[in-house]
Parts: sequence; structure tokens; C-alpha cells
Amino acid sequence: MRTRNPVGRHRSKQRLRHRAKGYWGLRSKTLKLVRETVTRAENYATRDRKQRKRHFRALWIVRLNAAVRDQGLTYSRFQRGLKLADVRINRKLLSELAIHDPKAFAEIVELAKAQLLRSAS
Repeated sequence: MRTRNPVGRHRSKQRLRHRAKGYWGLRSKTLKLVRETVTRAENYATRDRKQRKRHFRALWIVRLNAAVRDQGLTYSRFQRGLKLADVRINRKLLSELAIHDPKAFAEIVELAKAQLLRSAS
């Protein structure tokens, strides 16, 4: 005799359709399209969680470059100066400092500049 599991099968389809809630047209109704769409959406979500980190880092670097150029340095020389001065502040914090506390950021830039001059001579 063939075994059947209609309750479990219905529940798994329900779960799948629930994840497709808000999709347009047959993408939220037809099981084959639901399965394809949900799988693709999950793949994009996984990929984009990784990319979000890259995008934010790039944004912080762009902000820092703009703020440091106002102080008369380039981003790469600024980072070199920070490394020589043994300042360990991440790019996110530096970016926030540049936006919200320009005076403190200017002091950090001056510290990096001084360290660069010291290493050059």
C-alpha cells in the first residue's frame, strides 16, 4: 500500500507560499514559480549580506578621503600616518568622527601628518 502524507505535504507548500507573500501574480500562487522565485530571492539575500559589508566599507573610505583632502592629505597617506602613529581606529569610527566631530578628526589628521613628517626625515 502506498504511504501518503497529505498534511505534511500541505504544510510544506504552505510554508513555501508564506515565504513568497507579497510577490506579484503567479509568483505567489503557482508552486513551481513560487519555488523558483523563493530560491532566487534567498540566493540574492545571501549574496547581498556579503556585499552590504563591502559597500559600507567603500562608503566610509569615500567619506574619509573627502574629509582628509580638506585637511591637505590623501586617504592613503592618512592611513600610512595612522599606522606609523599606531592609531587603531576603524574606518567606520573615523568616518563618523569626520562627520560629527570635525575638531577631533582634525587632531587625528594632524597626528598622522606629524608621524609622516617624522618618518620622512
